[in-house]
Amino acid sequence: MTIRLEHVQVGQQRIAYRRAGNGPALVLLHGAVCDSRVWRAPMERLADEFTVLAWDAPGCGLSTDPPDSWRLPQYADCLAAFLDTISLDDVALLGHSWGSALALQLYHRHPSLPTTMLLVGAYAGWAGSLPPEEVAARLRFALDVADRLPGGFDPESMPGLFSDAIPADCVQELKTIMSEIRPEGTRVMAHALAEADLRDMLGDITVPVLLLYGDRDERAPLPVARSLQGAISTSTLVVLPGIGHESFLESTGTFVQEVRRFLHSRGA
Repeated sequence: MTIRLEHVQVGQQRIAYRRAGNGPALVLLHGAVCDSRVWRAPMERLADEFTVLAWDAPGCGLSTDPPDSWRLPQYADCLAAFLDTISLDDVALLGHSWGSALALQLYHRHPSLPTTMLLVGAYAGWAGSLPPEEVAARLRFALDVADRLPGGFDPESMPGLFSDAIPADCVQELKTIMSEIRPEGTRVMAHALAEADLRDMLGDITVPVLLLYGDRDERAPLPVARSLQGAISTSTLVVLPGIGHESFLESTGTFVQEVRRFLHSRGA
């Protein structure tokens, strides 16, 4: 199985993305301080029955930097244009952390695009899921991280990013990816997530939604998960025991099993 690196022009943005497999489309949206490389292991396993695509969000990986003024609505419009450019209009969206808020924002602005959403370690934006003092603390931390990029950031320094379940080789892979993240994109993404409050749109969601959380997730703890479950009438909450925020790396097999189970139940 080969993961191909491709590029497209979307307005003023040059977007890089990785593609593998054949079948129904599954689009992966990575978190902050990250890029599409983080999805390597799940892509390798899911490509046997899905066309799996993972983009580099603007400001990440090999995509160009967004303007400083961008917030989640601009990222969502760019994502919608990206999907149109590569001729995808019937997709399952899988977003992790920052990418989960992006998936919700995409649905809010372009509700006809996703047929289903899988939200992993999800937030309704930081402002929509966390107390103001926690939002402020996280934003300060993220901007400090940006000041130390590229290099100078160790993911183990971020409290609660992953649990002890994560294999050592995955920790090293994550360190490599995060050490190469650019400061400009990190700052814009941090402000976008910190300012986002998507609670008002959650009750409008009509497509099936999987909420996938680890019970040891300290970044998006279970009260956040249960709040989203209560607000999204079409949602199913699955809690993974012994797993933290980076569930797709900490236990890739379990993660992929839950993704397959949910997509199969929806006829994918």
